[in-house]
Amino acid sequence: MQKSILDFGLWGGLVPGNLDSLEHLKDLGVIGFKGFMSDSGIDEFPHVDDCTLFKGMQKIARLGSILALHAESDVITKQLADWYKSQGNRTARDYVASRPVISEIEAVGRAAAYAEITGCKLHIVHASSGKVIKYISEAKQRGVDITVETCPHYLSFTIEDLERLGGMAKCAPPLREREDVESLWEALKSGEIDIIGSDHSPSPPAMKVASDNGDFFSLWGGISGAQTTLNVMLEEGYWRRGIPLEVIVRVTATNPAKRFGLYPRKGTIAVGSDADLTLVDLQSSFVLKETDLLYRHQQSPYIGKSFRGIVTHTILRGRVVFQRGEIIDSNISGQIV
Repeated sequence: MQKSILDFGLWGGLVPGNLDSLEHLKDLGVIGFKGFMSDSGIDEFPHVDDCTLFKGMQKIARLGSILALHAESDVITKQLADWYKSQGNRTARDYVASRPVISEIEAVGRAAAYAEITGCKLHIVHASSGKVIKYISEAKQRGVDITVETCPHYLSFTIEDLERLGGMAKCAPPLREREDVESLWEALKSGEIDIIGSDHSPSPPAMKVASDNGDFFSLWGGISGAQTTLNVMLEEGYWRRGIPLEVIVRVTATNPAKRFGLYPRKGTIAVGSDADLTLVDLQSSFVLKETDLLYRHQQSPYIGKSFRGIVTHTILRGRVVFQRGEIIDSNISGQIV
């Protein structure tokens, strides 16, 4: 965080045993709370059982905060994963089959019901299919205070890409079929998707390489995508599918700021707001190279991909911090918002 040149917010965790800490975390300034309904892959961040989830949502509602939730059924995903591995089936397709769309739908339905009862503001993170979005839209129509985001990788990659790219493209929920990709674009066009988030989940390269037995289940499940989110939205959305730039701005900037209590300081160009701006040359294109990546572990499933739209400047609170591929002022540091 000391090296960040951008402003940032911090999340508090919702895990078994920390219900009494939520108020203190809120007082410390967290913008909301994050929980997992299935194994997170991190021992220090266990998934919430139903009792913790329900009581946590009650408390978060009383605090006037919001819960961001990874919605996959732990029962479904664990039982299926155990079965596939017991049969010696450990390929990328076996991994995908162990985390079917229905595991998201079941978890979303349960979480939405708890939100409806408790009055907790709920945000479903990284939905992987329009089939999941449908159930969230139905909950909205019932009056549930629920929003949803998807990620660039779900809008661009398929299971075939996962097999081609290997561990570099492993994530949870996993990549889906082409029809799921297109269903998400349709949901974005119809206004049913509220936010696009990178779900940036980096790891050392060694954690993305399978051992000699080829066990895809053992690989780290996360995609490094923070730096390429806008590029994907421009290439796959604006250029290929005619998504208006105004929609891209809304789901990547304005809506997140509003949902997480940062608006109008963030997410808009207006008198009194922070002058946070990104300038893009839409007519220029580039092929992403490993050396272009500015984060610690220079790996990405987008390496070698061509994008139209180059970020030329990033402006933080009125000061240029990035210009044509270079961080230009090391004296500027991000702040907690």
